[in-house]
Amino acid sequence: MNRQTLSLIAGATALAAVTGFATLSAPDTSGGDTTAKAAAQLPVQRTSLLCPQPSSSDLAETAYTAFTPVTEGTGGEGGAELVAAAGGKAASDTGDDGEKDGTGDKGDNSGKDKAAKPVIEAKEPGKPVTDDTDGGDSPALIGTAEGKFAPGWTVQETTEVAAGTGRGLLGVSCAAPDTEFWFPGASTAADRTDYVHLVNPDDSAAVVDIELFGKDGALKSTVGDGITVQPSSSEPVLLSTLATAKEADLTVHVNVRSGRVAAAVQALDDKQGGDWLSAAADPAGSLVLPGIPRDATSVTLVAFAPGETDADLKLRLASPNGPITPAGNETLHVKGGMTATADLGAITRGEPGSLILTPTDRAVPVVAGLRVVRGKGAARETAFIPATRAVGARATVADNRARGTTLALTAPTAAAKVKVTASAGSGGGEATTKTFTIKAGTTQNVEMPAPNGLKGTYALTVESTSGGPVHASRTLESKLDGVPAFTIQTLPDDRGMVAVPEARQDLSILQR
Repeated sequence: MNRQTLSLIAGATALAAVTGFATLSAPDTSGGDTTAKAAAQLPVQRTSLLCPQPSSSDLAETAYTAFTPVTEGTGGEGGAELVAAAGGKAASDTGDDGEKDGTGDKGDNSGKDKAAKPVIEAKEPGKPVTDDTDGGDSPALIGTAEGKFAPGWTVQETTEVAAGTGRGLLGVSCAAPDTEFWFPGASTAADRTDYVHLVNPDDSAAVVDIELFGKDGALKSTVGDGITVQPSSSEPVLLSTLATAKEADLTVHVNVRSGRVAAAVQALDDKQGGDWLSAAADPAGSLVLPGIPRDATSVTLVAFAPGETDADLKLRLASPNGPITPAGNETLHVKGGMTATADLGAITRGEPGSLILTPTDRAVPVVAGLRVVRGKGAARETAFIPATRAVGARATVADNRARGTTLALTAPTAAAKVKVTASAGSGGGEATTKTFTIKAGTTQNVEMPAPNGLKGTYALTVESTSGGPVHASRTLESKLDGVPAFTIQTLPDDRGMVAVPEARQDLSILQR
């Protein structure tokens, strides 16, 4: 068997492992047409999501919500569940009589036994499932979805902390494991307590390097090299232990030497609440940061250019009426290997908006994020918006409530049409769908009605139907002793479908 045929088999086999639908074929050696047919879009067959430990506060109240949109072509089989990472206490662990014993422990079972007990199990696509837990002992979660539950599977972790450092509403969309992550907007300042949470889903240890970049470049540290994350477990790493420098605006780079992890940064402020920083989109010349709240009192842009080449960025605010260049912040110069910031103040001025970054001249890849503050004085709360991928074919966010949910959509380059579906509620209700047109260069907070007869929480699914790319984010709000508590999650493409090329000739000829 020649090298070309071996390469073909290896590539097709790898694809089959991801999708479960790939078909092996051999090159046509008869001299005929060897052009493959157009690739078919087929649903993925297995998805992993990892949720960080939500909080160490005894006052924390955490809700988990899992949801899979209905996808054609998935068949009738499959399942999805989340379990506690090794040694953790599952939210739904119960005593021998079937009732919670108040500690999350179940008799004398080992941590391994508890890790195997599902915290959440899927019921059916199109309907969210939820669970909740109290206190600071809630574990990180490791989740797997297969079959009809895999395409678009989404899990939201939302935590309310009533008082103390980081008080407020903290939310994060649980992430897929990967090998590299960027977090612009972290801090080692005295009033911040920031942790990088690493979760390893696999049966072998992962080895991770963490680098910190400030306004003058890389912060000196050897402690961040070669951090071991044990199998099926989580590891929180306090950023201030990695470097002695105290800097308010940092970019964190997580690079996995071996294995894979999911990573998220929990940013806790003494006076301005806190939230999760999800990983920013991969370095690119142009970026979109969608969904700045209309009543934001302070917005700070944090950007970083990997490598040695400087980047010059043009800043535009996509408002409801079109793009605006913010006065005094028309451009931002980002030195290679250094973190740059821009204080945008109350940039939205009572209207929703999204920040669009484009190169002023040549494109240099950058990563970026926004730190957003609402409220004033002692009643301030913080959230973060990372640059994000477009919605693409479909994106979903879970744990939406009848009140306090805002969906922001922006079309940075061309007008676009999107279909938005509010799912059935976790406790009942009927799904509803509406179509919206977003004008080029604008941001629109869509008025999406909650599902009819809603009980519990629901999911929002956004699908691009025509026109240019659309970027989206969802804001959750609540009042917490007069503090405008909020959290923001972006909606990147769920990558629930994969292109599988269909070739013309069967490999059975190789078996003769």
